[in-house]
Amino acid sequence: MRIFDPHIHMTSRTTDDYARMHAAGVRAVVEPAFWLGQPRTSPGSFHDYFDALLGWEPFRASQYGISHHCTLALNPKEAGDPRCVPVLDALPRYLDKDGVVAVGEIGYDSMTPAEDTALAAQLQLAADHGLPALVHTPHRDKAEGVRRTLDVLRESALPPERTLLDHLNETTVRAAADSGCWLGFSVYPDTKMDPDRTVALLRAHGTSRVLVNSAADWGHSDPLSTRRVGDTMLAAGFTEDDVDQVLWRNPVAFYSLSGRLDTDLDPRPGGTETPATHEGNSVLRGGE
Repeated sequence: MRIFDPHIHMTSRTTDDYARMHAAGVRAVVEPAFWLGQPRTSPGSFHDYFDALLGWEPFRASQYGISHHCTLALNPKEAGDPRCVPVLDALPRYLDKDGVVAVGEIGYDSMTPAEDTALAAQLQLAADHGLPALVHTPHRDKAEGVRRTLDVLRESALPPERTLLDHLNETTVRAAADSGCWLGFSVYPDTKMDPDRTVALLRAHGTSRVLVNSAADWGHSDPLSTRRVGDTMLAAGFTEDDVDQVLWRNPVAFYSLSGRLDTDLDPRPGGTETPATHEGNSVLRGGE
């Protein structure tokens, strides 16, 4: 089973996690920029963070045979903090970097006017830079959050087929699917989806345009939850091809919209990969 985790925060995970993920079949990840757990005090802290996502973290992942890309943005939780908003002026420089495969996470946390402004501005940045967008749907009042997100998206220059709506659940999947956006399900203990619920939605809505991620971070989370979904799919009667579509081909298809995803990403089960690095970006070479 080959696995591409399209949303995981490896900066907050250990090297042991990388080793466990590789053993479970994970060969590629995308790490979205997110809130660090406490307020940032200046735009400069974003710059250091972005530099780490573009340099150190891909190198660290490559030591464990995993290819690492990132998405960059001002995240929703800090969109109303005047100390953080100026990072929007620096984002265009970072969005030109090869390792950046989308603008994200953007979207809503508390659904404030400041979040409206930041979401609209960053959807425009995605359109201007030819990048897709990874959109965080809020943890509270999710149905209203998705409705409001779709309203802003319709007014933007970014088409829905270049947008991934993440953290969906049973209450929001229909509206998201009807919009034409890609669908993201986060399998995260206690607060988001679990493998059984995710598989039930896959049975109801199909495997097209669906991405499953762990969203693992510094909280109570599981970097192997994507593998657990794959195993649960097989136990529920899905085919190996279904699993490969959800856990590999769909995330490759979405992030390939950036034109920057490694074209060498094609590890097939049963083979081996030899990690190598080139100018701070991990590239998986040969082996199969």
